[in-house]
Amino acid sequence: MDSTKARIAAKLEEAFAEQGFAEPGVDDLRTAAGVSLRTLYKYFPSRSDMVIGALNNRHARYVAFLFADLPEDPEAALDTVFDRVGEWMRTRSPTGCMFHGAVAAHPRNEALAEMLGRNKKDIAARMAEAGDLPEREDELLLLHEGLTQGFTLMRERAVECAKALAKRLRTD
Repeated sequence: MDSTKARIAAKLEEAFAEQGFAEPGVDDLRTAAGVSLRTLYKYFPSRSDMVIGALNNRHARYVAFLFADLPEDPEAALDTVFDRVGEWMRTRSPTGCMFHGAVAAHPRNEALAEMLGRNKKDIAARMAEAGDLPEREDELLLLHEGLTQGFTLMRERAVECAKALAKRLRTD
């Protein structure tokens, strides 16, 4: 991604994280990005493109955060991923998953729905690889989604439950 486009996408991500997806108008987003309206539209021709750009930025940051420098041992690697999901939720996403928030705010946007599915499947595939659990992507996707949604209610207990359930996948 072009450095200007990447910088704008990062600022858009921040704006949507702070204000949600329904509230900020294009002028608010332009201000948050620190660029002219012309520049904003040059890189993101529609508000929908702005949302998608912000979420693509978010996904790249999330993947890097979860999967960098994992332990060699598959069980320890998966435990580390779940710990990092908990840390992400605690420090970067205390109100829940931005992707689900975007789809809820724009329920008829097929591009967002497709992006949500693609990104969630990507996370599940990476978890299966890290945890050496081939053919268990669906179960890991459910654990991940349960953890991100349950964290707002259960906090650290949600992380511990996800780890315990992942261990059970190894014995099934």
